[in-house]
Amino acid sequence: MSEKNRDGKRTARERLAVEREKQKAADKRRRALIVGASVVCVLGLAAVIGVVAANAGKDESTKAGPAVAPSGAQGKDSLAIPVGKDGAKSTLTVWEDFRCPACQAFEAAYRPTLHELTDAGKLRIEYHLVRLIDGNLGGTGSLRAANAAACAQDAGKFRDYHDVLFANQPKEADDAFADNGKLIELAGKVKGLDTPAFGECVRNGTHDGWVDKSHQAFKSGDFGGTPTVLLDGKNIYEDRTMTPAKLKQLVEAADRG
Repeated sequence: MSEKNRDGKRTARERLAVEREKQKAADKRRRALIVGASVVCVLGLAAVIGVVAANAGKDESTKAGPAVAPSGAQGKDSLAIPVGKDGAKSTLTVWEDFRCPACQAFEAAYRPTLHELTDAGKLRIEYHLVRLIDGNLGGTGSLRAANAAACAQDAGKFRDYHDVLFANQPKEADDAFADNGKLIELAGKVKGLDTPAFGECVRNGTHDGWVDKSHQAFKSGDFGGTPTVLLDGKNIYEDRTMTPAKLKQLVEAADRG
């Protein structure tokens, strides 16, 4: 073999060795990045869990004074705002927080069906308002919005205003509903609600104590979170097969007897 051929083969082997070393280094960097990203994700999740855990035990109570129930409130301690006819054969009990994204998602998906069934007299809904997000993330938007909704109930406009609040829900961490002016502004979307009486009720926090009492009832009920949706006592929100169509079938079957 000529010296030239030997030099060529040696050079090729050296180039191959260099490429292998480069590949090993690249693989090592890639593994390091993957591990690093995983650690960041785990730490981020741990931090979120830590924040939630730290806030879960916070006392959300306020110096709200006596619990003044809104007009027409029913049930134990008058903590339920009813929508629909009393004689309906099915009752849907809903625990909601106006800052809760999952509550908004439920309302967006089920609202047309709920309206249809309540308007037909086949379903009665009992709304219970809580302030869970205030305790978890801080702020007062859940309380202020719930008080405003109770003020709307006094004016006979609860359902429409309830829907407006969820349709205009801010991001979960944005405490925009803490602003009474914003809540009064949104009342302009409900015909006949933006009145001096409504504005005074909102600004004075007339039903703050009632909202706190409702929230304490939620905590005592040992519910998993919001929304909690019970059809005649059965938690249907935890049923992964539940859809608006299935809910309608259940309610209409009960209505037929």
